[in-house]
Amino acid sequence: MKHILVLAFSLVLPPSLSMAQTTKSADPMKPASMPKVPEGAEIITLGAGCFWCTEAVYQQIPGVLSVTSGYMGGTVKNPTYEQICSGDTGHAEVAQLVYDPKVTSLEKILATFWHMHDPTSLNKQGPDSGTQYRSAIFYRSETQHVIAEKSKTEAAKEFSKPIVTEIRKAMEFFPAENYHQDYYRLNKNRNPYCKMVIAPKLKKSGLQE
Repeated sequence: MKHILVLAFSLVLPPSLSMAQTTKSADPMKPASMPKVPEGAEIITLGAGCFWCTEAVYQQIPGVLSVTSGYMGGTVKNPTYEQICSGDTGHAEVAQLVYDPKVTSLEKILATFWHMHDPTSLNKQGPDSGTQYRSAIFYRSETQHVIAEKSKTEAAKEFSKPIVTEIRKAMEFFPAENYHQDYYRLNKNRNPYCKMVIAPKLKKSGLQE
């Protein structure tokens, strides 16, 4: 559903307007740069359906230093968005978060994660369906693993159906193309998907639309 709306959107506007660039010199179709990780910061990678939605939520969470949309969990190296949309590469759309553990904690980040999407929905979030939209937590240390499993157990008490979220060790992260980065902020008044799907998710989380 998401890529159908994107296609319709790109047919209405010329390429220079339909794909926002993160910088004036960035090629919108090239992969974004890997996020910088300041000393003392930590990384967690989350899949909660469309990465535009996940990015938009976590950009407003105190202590999260950066959010990079990308792909993880598949078998193809340097996948493109078109390949991801086919569902054949095995990757999930993810957001890689760099956060300051002195300001926030993984427990707080995961509390937002369980609330912002439906972790009981297998390979589907709202209008988006396919394995690329699966719910997933990719951890980078055994400490993160333990926290994720404990958080899942606690979150399960809030749902009537079993949580299907995949919890596994992080694999290679591939940043998505530049035009996917900072997507909601740059396109919320131009892509219908932003108003139809992302804005309600922000409202649900008590964040600025």
